[in-house]
Amino acid sequence: MWEKLRRFSALDGEARGTFVRAIVALPWISRSLRRRGFQATRASLRKGLSSAESLHSKDAARIETTVRMVRAAARYGIGRASCLEESLTLWWLLARQGIASDLRIGVRKESAVFEAHAWVERDGVALNEPEARHTHYAAFESEFPVTMPETR
Repeated sequence: MWEKLRRFSALDGEARGTFVRAIVALPWISRSLRRRGFQATRASLRKGLSSAESLHSKDAARIETTVRMVRAAARYGIGRASCLEESLTLWWLLARQGIASDLRIGVRKESAVFEAHAWVERDGVALNEPEARHTHYAAFESEFPVTMPETR
């Protein structure tokens, strides 16, 4: 436990904040998905997000930090987060920073078993898939778009 606390304390303030937001969001998203479903959860997450996309040169570092913090929150948080819960959390945290990304959902049938998987992409690159697991799934094209809200 002390080692985890030491590593958390060694993070910069932005990373600590992202971790805390992720560790709070994951259980909320999990409960929301079970009680209200995907569409209502997605609609709740979209509220209050800006449509302006960040163009800062620090985006790559911010994306990497956010991915790491969400992965850590999923690993050390309460319960076991599904790929959908983790991906929705990552998409939401990136959108809060003004970084556009896409939630992707794919399916496959392996040995007569239907499986689904979710991940987040930016410019066609999977952000939270270090082992490229998503390549084994046929991704839906537009049935589950999670895009930045339109400004009026």
